[in-house]
Amino acid sequence: MRRSGMIIVRGIVQGVGFRPFVYRKAREYGITGWVKNLGSEVEICAEGDRFEDFLHEVSRGPPLSCIDSVEVLPPHEPCGRGFSILPSSSGALSGMIPPDIATCAGCIADIMDPGGRYEGYWATSCVDCGPRYSIISGLPYDRERTSMERFPPCPACSGEYHDPSCRRHHAQTIACSDCGPRLRLFDQAGNDVACGNVIRETAMLLDTGSIVAIRGIGGFHMACIEESARELKSRIGRSEQPLAVMVRHDSIDRIAKISAAERLILEGQERPIVVLGKWDLSAHQDISSLHTIGCMLPYTGLHHLLFSYLEHPLLIMTSANMPGYPMITDIDQAMAKLNRDVNFFLTHDRRIVNRCDDSVVRDGYIIRLSRGMAPKRIGIDLGPSAILAVGPELNSNVTFYQNGFCTISPHVGNVRNPRTFEYLKETITNLGRLLGAQPEIIAHDAHPQFLSTRYARELAEGAGARLVPVQHHRAHIAASTVKPCIGITIDGVGYGDDGTVWGGEVFAGQVPDLERVAHLEVVPMPGGDLATTYPERMLYGILPETGVREILASRGWTDVELDILRIQLAQGLNVAKTSSTGRVLDAASALLGVCREKTYDGEPAMKLESAAVPGKLQAWDLAYARDGSCEILSTRTLCRRALIEYQLLRKQGSRRIADIAASFQYNLARGIAGLAIHAARDRDLGLVVLSGGVAYNRSIRETIAGQVRAAGLEFLINADLPLGDGCISFGQCVYAGLLDK
Repeated sequence: MRRSGMIIVRGIVQGVGFRPFVYRKAREYGITGWVKNLGSEVEICAEGDRFEDFLHEVSRGPPLSCIDSVEVLPPHEPCGRGFSILPSSSGALSGMIPPDIATCAGCIADIMDPGGRYEGYWATSCVDCGPRYSIISGLPYDRERTSMERFPPCPACSGEYHDPSCRRHHAQTIACSDCGPRLRLFDQAGNDVACGNVIRETAMLLDTGSIVAIRGIGGFHMACIEESARELKSRIGRSEQPLAVMVRHDSIDRIAKISAAERLILEGQERPIVVLGKWDLSAHQDISSLHTIGCMLPYTGLHHLLFSYLEHPLLIMTSANMPGYPMITDIDQAMAKLNRDVNFFLTHDRRIVNRCDDSVVRDGYIIRLSRGMAPKRIGIDLGPSAILAVGPELNSNVTFYQNGFCTISPHVGNVRNPRTFEYLKETITNLGRLLGAQPEIIAHDAHPQFLSTRYARELAEGAGARLVPVQHHRAHIAASTVKPCIGITIDGVGYGDDGTVWGGEVFAGQVPDLERVAHLEVVPMPGGDLATTYPERMLYGILPETGVREILASRGWTDVELDILRIQLAQGLNVAKTSSTGRVLDAASALLGVCREKTYDGEPAMKLESAAVPGKLQAWDLAYARDGSCEILSTRTLCRRALIEYQLLRKQGSRRIADIAASFQYNLARGIAGLAIHAARDRDLGLVVLSGGVAYNRSIRETIAGQVRAAGLEFLINADLPLGDGCISFGQCVYAGLLDK
C-alpha cells in the first residue's frame, strides 16, 4: 500500500477552496507535505500511513469542485514535516474557474449578526460562495489575479485567511468594511447623496418610488417597486416586455405557483431567474402581461441587506441594458447611458472583469445560460484538435473545446449590435486566455453574412485555423445528442441549405450526417424582417385571402397598403421564404388580435401561449404533402382553420380566442410530432430529440412529447443547455469535432 505520492488533480479546482480543503484533510489523516496551485491544476506532495484514505478524499474534492482526473506519481522530493499551502506557480491550463455563486447561508448569518465583524457588510463571502468568474483576470486563482487585488486584507481578514479552522481559510475574496470594496450612492448629477447607511437610504428611496441603478456581481440592474414598474417601462421604452423581479423569500408563494423542483432551482447556489406561473393571470400586469412572471431570490449580501430594510416584498430587478446588448458594468458608462432612466445609482468600487447577466430557467429548461451556470464545462470526446465555436447571431455565446472538454461561455447577446459584437470578441479573448486555448478549428454559422461568421474568418486567417460552417438547425441537434436519432428543431429563423429561412425542421441520422427529411410548409414573408415586426404581414403571406384582407381592413389597413402587400407577394418583391415555426405562431397571434406588433423578441408567440392558457383545445384535421424525399406539414391548412374559427367567433361568438389559440398550438404540435413519427418509422430510428426556442412553449413541448411517446419512441430534450440559440455554439463545436474525427 502506498505511503506517499505526488498527486495532480485536474478539473474545476480553482476558486473552489480546494487548497484549504486539502489542508484540512491532510491534518485529519496525519499527512505531511504541501499543496499548491499549478496553473489550473492542483499539485499535492503527500506522505503518511493513511495516504490512501487521504487520496480518496482528495479525489472527491470540495462541493464546488469538479474533478476530471487524479494522477499519482512517485514523489520527486521529500514531503517534509507538517503540511503547508505553498505559493501558486504557472502550469497547464486544463481546467476552468467556476461561475459566480450566491452568498452562502453562513455568510448571510455573519452579515446579519449584530456586533459581528461582518455585520452589515455587503461583500462578505467565503471559500464556498461569492464572485468567481466575474472578478478573475488570470490563473492560477489568487487574489493578485482578480479585481480584489486593489483591496489588501486588513489584519483581521488576513488572520482568518491564514487560519485553517476558519471558513475563509484561503478565501481570495475575503474582505470586510475596513478593507474591502465600498458602496456609494449618487444622484443623476453625480453627487454623493448618502450620509449614513448607504443600503438603508437606498431602500428608503426605492420604497418611496425612486428607480435605482444597482451595480451587482456581473453588471448593473435597474430596480424599483411594483408601483413604479409602469414608469420604468415608459422610461426605457419597453412598455410590453415582462420584467424580472427579486422577491423576499417568504413572499414567493403569494406571487406564483411553484413546484418542489422549481423551488430547488430557485433556492440553489446558482440563483437564476425562474419563470413561474401566476396564481392570478390578471395580477402584476405592470410587471408582466403574460401568464408567467420571472422571479429570483436575493443572491448577494447587498440584496439581502437591501431587503432587510425594504418595506415592499419585491423589487423589479431588470438588466440595465437594452435586450441583446451587453451588461453595463462601469459607473461612468451607467451614468451616461441611464441618466434619464433612473433617479439614483448605487455602485461599488470592485471592478467587474467579466460581465455576466442573470441566468433564466423555465420548467427546468435553461433559457439563458449565464451567472451561476456559466462558464459551463461538459466532458465529450471530439478528437485531438482544439476547437472554437463562435455561435449564432442572436442569443449568442461561444464554446471552446480541448483535451476532452467543452467550455461554454455565459450569454453574450445579439451580435448584430456593434457593442455586443465587441463583447463577443472580448469573451473569446478572455475565455481563451483563461483556458490557454489555441484553436485549430473554428466553427461558425452557415450564414455567410453574420458578423460572427466574418470574425471567424479573421480569427482563422490569423491563427492558421480551419473554418467549418455549421447549419443552424443541425447545430441544435448536435447540442442535444450524438446518437442516431430523429431531430426536431422548432425556432424562429436559421439559414437553410437552400438559402431560405428554416425554422420547422426534422432531421434523420447521426451527427454530423443529418438529412433533412421533413419540415413545415414554406411560406412567404412579405417585407422579410418587417414581417417579424408586424406579424399581420406574416398572416397575409400565409393566407392572402379575402377573409384576411377584411380583418386587416377592419383594423385600419388602407386599401392602398393592402394593394401594395398584394402586389409585393405577387411579384416576389422583398419576399423571403420560410419554414419557421415561430413565424407561423406569429401569424396565428396576429389573426386573433393577440399581438399585432412585436416589441420584444418572441412577443407574438409568447402572448399567444398566454392567451391559450384558459382555452379548451379541439383536434383539427392535419394535411401532409411530399416534396421529393421530404414530408411537409401544411401550415396554411392550420391557419385557414383558425381563420374559419375566428370568423365564427366574430359573427356568432361561438368560439373563444383562448380556445382557438389553444387548438392552434395543439394541432401544430400534433403535426410536427407526426412528421417525426413518420420519419422514425421510415428509417427505423427509436429516438426523437427536440430543440429550438419554440420548445419553451409548454403546451407545444408536452404535446410533441406525448405524441412521440405514445408512438412507442424514446423522447429526449437537453436540459443541460438552453433549448434556444444558447446551445448553438456547443452544437457547432460538437458538429465540427465529429466531422473532423
